[in-house]
Amino acid sequence: MSIVVNVDVMLAKRKMTQGELAEKVGITQANLSILKTGKAKAVRFSTLDALCKALDCQPGDILEYRE
Repeated sequence: MSIVVNVDVMLAKRKMTQGELAEKVGITQANLSILKTGKAKAVRFSTLDALCKALDCQPGDILEYRE
């Protein structure tokens, strides 16, 4: 089982760069990259909230469960 982070999909849909998103969310590009590549072990709710606000989406648009 794994959780897949679809930040790159949402960035493409919103025509936004990783740098723009990192600035809006208030995290570094390096941390956003770790999240995007699925190497993050956890995501704070405050970060998820900021991502959803910046991308105008729901948490389910960003996080996906795959077996």
